[in-house]
Amino acid sequence: MSLLAAIPLVGKVIDKLFPDADSANQAKTRLAEMLVSGELEELTQQAGVIKAEVQGDSWLQRCWRPLVMLVFTALVVCRWMGWTAPDLSEEVELKLFTIIQLGIGGYIASRGIGKVAKTWRE
Repeated sequence: MSLLAAIPLVGKVIDKLFPDADSANQAKTRLAEMLVSGELEELTQQAGVIKAEVQGDSWLQRCWRPLVMLVFTALVVCRWMGWTAPDLSEEVELKLFTIIQLGIGGYIASRGIGKVAKTWRE
């Protein structure tokens, strides 16, 4: 199914997800903006890469993203507990926080795209 052919189906899914007509219309407008700008296609391709990794043969291939996020999260927790290297600069700490924010944001976006893609297939 092509992306353009799936738009009516996605519109129906949005209507079910957002019972409020105003919210549904805002979501549809945002979807149209993403489609026009090419952002949706890019996100769909990124989701395809993640899906291929998750379905890979190797345990490490399937789990490396969550493992990296767990390591960074553990570093933040260690910082809160006072268990950090004495020469760790604030700049490095802020970079770790940024990586965690991007990782969590990417995970949430990929989960949303995965759900939309599953709905398109059905």
